[in-house]
Amino acid sequence: MVDILRSFEPLMLPRPRGAHRYDVFSPKLGRRLTLYSRSAFEAWLMLEADAATNGFCERPGFMVVDGQRCVVDFWARSVERECLVLLSDAIPACLPRGCADLDIESFAVRHIDAAERAAARVWTGNWQRMLPVLVAARGLVKPSLSGAIERFVVKPQPLMAIEREFSTGDPVLVRAAVFELLHRGCVQASSLHTESLSLHTSFVSSEAMS
Repeated sequence: MVDILRSFEPLMLPRPRGAHRYDVFSPKLGRRLTLYSRSAFEAWLMLEADAATNGFCERPGFMVVDGQRCVVDFWARSVERECLVLLSDAIPACLPRGCADLDIESFAVRHIDAAERAAARVWTGNWQRMLPVLVAARGLVKPSLSGAIERFVVKPQPLMAIEREFSTGDPVLVRAAVFELLHRGCVQASSLHTESLSLHTSFVSSEAMS
């Protein structure tokens, strides 16, 4: 279990020549992130969608990989552990003066390669659709609605049935509440790992599954 509370600020680095720029908003962090590769964007979706991950930071520092200094793509922590995340396309970087390498002896290192990102692409693709709904409804979903939905899905219910049951409210907020519960790990939807989100996607309370 992680006992040491750490936090990081993202390195402010210029965009690499020819790199794409992805500006996103993280509901988990409550702030914007700027990423410079598709692989970093997909890794962010994996961290954002993981209910067990309670904190992370993009570009937290530098570390030495095979004798070369590289930018660490992410630092991430859960209740059980914290780690540094490196992608398979980590780019060597010049170390600014006065900036020390991260002590890799203090962290586990998680390598997320192209194969792992490809295997998670249906899951992250679904979150790419759900996160804008979460962001748009941020602060608008009442706890009473979330609680009622969580009780309703004590048995698996398709999204269509959930929206119909709570149709007296704003349907956008009902959907946002479902996605927020999933984001927090209060409900589960295992099919989202292998199938695209639809009105037939089934959601069930995590307590009912334990």
